[in-house]
Amino acid sequence: MTQAKSASNAPFDRSLLRMRRQRAAGNLARHDFLLREAGTRLLERVVDQQQKFPLALNLGCHRGELTDLMAQHPGHGIAQMIQCDTVPAMLHTITGLRAAADEEALPFAAQSFDLVMSILSLHNVNDLPGSLVQIRRALRPGGMFLGSMFGGETLHELRQCLAQAEIACDGGLSQRIAPMVDVRDAGALLQRAGFARPVADVDTITVSYAGPLALMRELRGMGESNILHARRRRFLRRETLAAAVKLYHENFSDPGGRVRATFQLVNLTGWSPDGNTQAVLNPAI
Repeated sequence: MTQAKSASNAPFDRSLLRMRRQRAAGNLARHDFLLREAGTRLLERVVDQQQKFPLALNLGCHRGELTDLMAQHPGHGIAQMIQCDTVPAMLHTITGLRAAADEEALPFAAQSFDLVMSILSLHNVNDLPGSLVQIRRALRPGGMFLGSMFGGETLHELRQCLAQAEIACDGGLSQRIAPMVDVRDAGALLQRAGFARPVADVDTITVSYAGPLALMRELRGMGESNILHARRRRFLRRETLAAAVKLYHENFSDPGGRVRATFQLVNLTGWSPDGNTQAVLNPAI
């Protein structure tokens, strides 16, 4: 099995991720718009399959938004679902089968599930190819994987303004850009992990906020603030923040003063090979 990267090489601080998700768990319902939007789009794809899924896994389930959405999408064919998240606090209000487990070290036996879904969690793993291999192995032959993760164009407006403000006010840049999968590479990653019929596509969602600070509060409420090991360890100076806010309003606001933010969703679809769906490439070992 592909092993997770060592802490010295890993881009993401997973311990910090768990702390921030723990903090966000109590009020996530106020900031779950993107989770529900991404979940709705994936469930529509499940319905389109018009088949039965006796046992499914919701990997990185957050507060169980996907389960709530299932009632609005009859015909999904999912008989039973296990909710799984790396933060136990996310599971407290979820009923039914649930498990606290890390996306980088799945505890499930091989060929356990007919369907695995993951909504806005896999972009924070340090070894995405390894996690995809584990997902593929957890699927029964002919089982389906559907995932949605943030792509590289996500929040390009905010990143641009912060970069310009830091250069002007601080004389340099701090590490803010997380490594995110490109849609052109996503299909190849699925092939590398041994999936048959791999497909990767993009949805772009533009959301408006009252201002840049409202957007930052939303990201904090989602547990999606910076978790890079190479991040700056001190708070942004007030002067730098004010400059970034000013640039944001100047460049990315509408006539009413609201600002826009872009979220790019990279959607992954793959099948566990069986007699009728063989992997295109040899599975990773």
